[in-house]
Amino acid sequence: MSSTKHTLRLVGAFAVLAIFALAASCRGFFVNPTLTAITISPAAPQVELGNTLSLSVYGTYSDGSTGVVTNGVSWSTDTPSVAAFTTPTSNILEGVSLGTATITANAQAVTNTATATVYIIISSISISPTTATIAEDTESQDFTITANGGTNISSGATLVAQMGGVTQTLITCIYDSTELAQVCTDNGAPQGVYQVVASYTGSTLTATAQLTVPAP
Repeated sequence: MSSTKHTLRLVGAFAVLAIFALAASCRGFFVNPTLTAITISPAAPQVELGNTLSLSVYGTYSDGSTGVVTNGVSWSTDTPSVAAFTTPTSNILEGVSLGTATITANAQAVTNTATATVYIIISSISISPTTATIAEDTESQDFTITANGGTNISSGATLVAQMGGVTQTLITCIYDSTELAQVCTDNGAPQGVYQVVASYTGSTLTATAQLTVPAP
């Protein structure tokens, strides 16, 4: 009888050892999945000028699982004068000035980028000057377009020259980052009085200036 009990004790001991060995083996086999890719959400961030936007990072892991990455995420921007983060670990993007900036998220040595756009909701639009003449020795004219009583939106504005409601292609208007204005150039347009119409993407509002091309 004592021999049987001894045998049962040995069997039990081996069973316990087997369980520990199996547990240790399982712990060694099931390792934590690693982060393989990340995406920024929203994928094309848009933040209103003077406001902020909260961003998120979604990760894909080596075991195929996905989820929000909350730890160890850092942020940066290539143009902080347009869109900026308060700190490298902050996911709050601030619209500093109109334009676009490339933002980068980094998590566990995995990175991804997105293009952020800073926009403005326009309630009014104006153009300055409202009348101008392209003299013979000055073949271009600067126009500044503002919104909401003072915000310069010249960089995102579109200007076209019209006569009788018909667009005139011999007067072209292009934004000049040095002048911070739209520069309209006479490329041999006929003598006459033209309407320079300024508009802004996303708004139906327009502003008009009068541009005179004198006789040669």
